[in-house]
Amino acid sequence: MQLLGCDFSSSPTRRKPIVVARGQLCLEKRSVRLDELLHFATLDGWSEWLTGDAHGTWVGGFDLPFGLPRELVQALSWPTDWAACMDFYAGLSRAQIREQFKAFCAARPVGGKFAHRATDIPAGSSASMKWVNPPVAYMLHAGLPRLRAAGLYFPGLQAHQAGAPRVALEAYPGLLARSIIGRRSYKSDAAAKQDEARHAARLQLLAALESGATATGLSLKLGADQRQSLLHDAKGDALDAVLCMLQAAWAAQRHAGGDTLYGLPAQMDGLEGAIVMADLSDFA
Repeated sequence: MQLLGCDFSSSPTRRKPIVVARGQLCLEKRSVRLDELLHFATLDGWSEWLTGDAHGTWVGGFDLPFGLPRELVQALSWPTDWAACMDFYAGLSRAQIREQFKAFCAARPVGGKFAHRATDIPAGSSASMKWVNPPVAYMLHAGLPRLRAAGLYFPGLQAHQAGAPRVALEAYPGLLARSIIGRRSYKSDAAAKQDEARHAARLQLLAALESGATATGLSLKLGADQRQSLLHDAKGDALDAVLCMLQAAWAAQRHAGGDTLYGLPAQMDGLEGAIVMADLSDFA
């Protein structure tokens, strides 16, 4: 079974590209083999690759939000149907998004400025309405319309599609990384922070992934050159793509066992979406 993992950027460049990890899930051996890492310096290049005919069937984990908080959507009187809401959102400019979200936050008390989706808190992810540090609202705005245009299937957000050839799931690499190394930092875009401690954290992270001693229950199969590339990727973009691929593998396992939601919770909000492997039991 083919897998994808995507570390996304809403404004990619050659120095900070979108990175896609492509691999294969072997259910019998409970392993995931990394085949290649692809780099895209433009959104158009990434979109064209997604819509290509040569990639066959796959399950993909994408590090960008697939929805907005219901509380925010209702406060702004936007459509509460997911597809209609995402169509409306895609039609706004970044300036319009920032203006409306800032006005929403301004009316709220300190410490509770942002609305959160039910999945954000258990996953430890940023609110999908944040437009700075990190700008995940812009990631949603730039990425999701392109995923939808590629004809992908979004479990839990669309009507069930049996045998869908290309499945898109919301992933968050920090969730899987923290389950292994806690809150230790393993990456930084700032050269001054690319230190030995983060290198050691990546080493521990890779060792756990390769041994299969993680929440996925799957071992990561790497070549020697691939291992060194991931270890020395101080920005962590390629490693994050691999973590997303492993989250997609966990979901694909669940689907192979008969779970039509690919491991997403049955009680997930069909407007907000949910992050793969995030525990929503407290929100049932």
